[in-house]
Formats: sequence, structure tokens, C-alpha cells
Amino acid sequence: MATAVGDVPDTDKLPDADKPPDPDTVEGHRLSAARYRLLLTCSAVAVVVAFILAIVIGAVAVPADRVLGIIAHNILGEAVTPFWSPVENQIVWQFRLPRAILAAVVGAGLALVGAVMQALVRNPLADPYLLGVSSGAALGAVIVLVLGTSAVGGLSLSVAAFAGSLLALVAVYGMAQRRGQVTPSRLILAGVALAYLFQAAYSFVLQKADAPGAAQSVLFWLLGSLGGARWSNLGVPTAVVTAGLVVLLVQYRPLNALIAGEETAVALGINLARLRFGLFLLTSLLVGVMVAAVGAIAFVGLIVPHVARLIVGSDHRRMLPLAALIGATFLLLVDILARTADQPQELPLSIVTAAVGVPFFIWLLRRQDRSGRLTVT
Repeated sequence: MATAVGDVPDTDKLPDADKPPDPDTVEGHRLSAARYRLLLTCSAVAVVVAFILAIVIGAVAVPADRVLGIIAHNILGEAVTPFWSPVENQIVWQFRLPRAILAAVVGAGLALVGAVMQALVRNPLADPYLLGVSSGAALGAVIVLVLGTSAVGGLSLSVAAFAGSLLALVAVYGMAQRRGQVTPSRLILAGVALAYLFQAAYSFVLQKADAPGAAQSVLFWLLGSLGGARWSNLGVPTAVVTAGLVVLLVQYRPLNALIAGEETAVALGINLARLRFGLFLLTSLLVGVMVAAVGAIAFVGLIVPHVARLIVGSDHRRMLPLAALIGATFLLLVDILARTADQPQELPLSIVTAAVGVPFFIWLLRRQDRSGRLTVT
């Protein structure tokens, strides 16, 4: 009998060759629980350090002690005596702190989405950008930004982006199937083709923009920008990414079974149709919310899951939390570079991520197993 999504299958009944990855095995070596906890602790410290640097560094440098004092003062009130200027308080509390929080949340979310997509389609090149999901979300968002909510039946920016990402993911997956099976080559070709189609569509919409400079500002946003981060728009991305991480951690065993193969997943009693539908819905929601908040940021969902797998292996119970922490740290550092590399101008985030992502992508293409195929295990 097929189990519901989230039920724990019995892997002990399978031959060793068919079992999902051992959570304590990394490239043939044992990783103890204590070492894994130490690794997570170090990764969390890295997030905190990058977070503080993202607030300290900028066109106006604010010392770390003042940054911590400003944060404490705004949280605790008069218990902390101000020793900073009102301008520094405004820079830190109203602009840089919300921006750093959004960078960490989106970086973690993109890493989670990339990890799930790679497991879902068993293709190491899968990520929201390459598969056209980000472009679909961007199309929905651009229609709202340029033509207004009436053009999409009154949908909000986030809902329109979610609808676009879901449409793109379903279309790519449907086009990639051949005799009921998803082939990696068809998946990539379908994703690239649809990404071009969606990009052409939102470029056409941008040409219809009436306000002077509107198209340029939307194009800058499409390449990824945290400039619009404010306290008022942090709630939805933070809640969705946090809930997504919790849900995916609950589903770690079905995700592990997917990596082992569809036959193994079926043998474990997993309802593949229900699992895929739930993961499609979740990843589309995550991508739609993040694109609505910061635009389409490339390569984060491709790079970070592979880094996490190289460190702790393919077991999602361990890989997903580490990937989220690495993704948060990575995008925080990317944002620092984007703000400081070409001062006083700010670079779109995708320019910086591409500078790192393209060399990694080339290396990934060259990293093949003996059968000549890339793997996610």
C-alpha cells in the first residue's frame, strides 16, 4: 500500500544497493553527530559574521559596536544609551538591517529550492533559473509592476509571481517526460526553451511601460536587487522560507528515496504523484515569493546544494539545514560585493552570482562519473 507523503518508509527491507544514502556517510567516511553539530555551529557563526559585515560595510561605514548598539537600542529601548548619530541609526535600522535579513532569507530559500529541484528531477543542473521557473515568476511579477493588478485579475505581486513559477514548473516537467519518465536532456532543453519564451514575454511587456525610466528600473530589479528591503515586506518571505525548511525536513526520507530512483521510491511505498505535486507547489511558492521580493537571482540554487553535498553527502536531513546556512552566507557576501564593487553605483545581484556561478557551472559539467553522467549523489 502506498504511504502518504511524509510517512516514514521502511528502508531496511531493501537491498543495500537500493537504500537511500546513509545519513552518516560522506564520500565513504563516517561523519559523527558531534562533528555535524560542530559544522552547523560554524556555519551559523559564518552567517552571523556575514550578517554583521553586511550592515557595517557600505558607502557610509558604521563601526560594529555602533551597529550592535543601534540594534539593541531599537529592541530594548532606553536601556541602551545612544552613542551614535541619528543618521547612523537611520542607515542601520531602516535600511541595512532589513536588507541583510532579506538577503539571508532569500539566500537560504534559493538554496532549498535548488536542492529540492535537483532531487525531484534527479538532475544536478536543475535550479529555478535554468529550468525557467524564475523566468515564469518574473513574467507574472513584471505584468503586475508594469500593467497593474487588473491585468492579472486583481492578483497581488506575490500571487502573480507564484502563479507564473507554478505554470513554468508544470510546463517544463510536462515537456521533459518521455513515456512517463523524465529524461535529463529533455528537462534542460525544455527549461532553457521556456526560459527564453518567458523572457521574451516580459521584455514585450516592458516595452509597453508608459512611465519614463520604468522599464530600466524593472530590468534592474529583474537581475536581483535588495534595495527595496523594508521591515514591512520581510514578513512573507521569512515566514514562507521558514515554513518551507520545516516541511522539507519532514520530507527528508522521501527526498532521499527520490535520489535512489523512482523504482526504489515506489518500493518504499511512496506516492510519487502526491509527493511531486506537493514539492512542485512548495517550490513554486518559494520561488514566487522570492522573485516578488528581490527579482530573479541566478546560480544560487545551482551552486549551494552541491557545496553542501560535497561537505555532508546527499542525505537531506543533514544537507538541507547546511545548504540553507551556506545560501544565507553566500547571498549576504554577494550583496556586500554588489554594493561596494562599483561605488557609488550598485550592481544587480545576478552579475555577482554569475561571476562565481559560471566557473562553478563549468567545473560541474566536467565532474562526471564513470558512466559519463552527472549525479546528485
